[in-house]
Amino acid sequence: MGTVPKKIAARPKAKRTPAVRKPQRTEAGASAPIRLAAARRRGGETVQEFVFRRLRHAIMTGRFPPGLAVTIRGLAALLGVSAMPVREAMRRLVAERALGLLDNRRVRVPEMTPARFETLIAARILLAADVARRALPYIDEAGLADLRRLDQACDDAFAAGDVERTIETNFAFHHRLYSFAPSDAISPLIESIWLQIGPFMRIALDGATIFNRPDRHAEALAAIAAGDAAALARAIEADVRDGVGHLFGVEQHRKAA
Repeated sequence: MGTVPKKIAARPKAKRTPAVRKPQRTEAGASAPIRLAAARRRGGETVQEFVFRRLRHAIMTGRFPPGLAVTIRGLAALLGVSAMPVREAMRRLVAERALGLLDNRRVRVPEMTPARFETLIAARILLAADVARRALPYIDEAGLADLRRLDQACDDAFAAGDVERTIETNFAFHHRLYSFAPSDAISPLIESIWLQIGPFMRIALDGATIFNRPDRHAEALAAIAAGDAAALARAIEADVRDGVGHLFGVEQHRKAA
């Protein structure tokens, strides 16, 4: 692709006050049953690959809350598959530190320590800001339009209080931005970090902790339009900090309540 023109008109965007729904509760007081985003097998994709991809994406986008224990049988029923591909997917996700092994039939979404959380956030900020700078020269007008479309979908979901859709579209926005970078060496590292902090995304959108905060996606889009790599890196860093970077204190308060 060619480099982005220096003057692409940045689209102003008004802030909205979201109507965030509180998570539903079961009679036992636990979170409502897990719901996975709809997905289809890709051409040539095996059942094992499909199950791994769906579970990995679900963890990255906050569908599995911290501390949740799941069984092979339960996940197999949820996905409509046999136990074997679920067992293999769980093994791989344990290796990626997305899940912790309890026994041979159960795994759990790990809890988080303050030190580990701070380290993961710092690493994600460094990597995400760097890959955004590298991506900028390769974002043309069509690419910018695509990012704006994804950002609008994220805004619409946020304003409607659709937490799951907000997380999905926010993930899609960042994933698309990083995809413009010429090397794919950094994106898998970012995904590995996202996989470990993804379970906290729902907490980030639960309640009033992010009401009326600056729109960092709009800042990133304006920086892309202006061809300003430094401003883009600042916007991405601020977006990470505003999203999950402040969350460990929130999670500790939730546990103590």
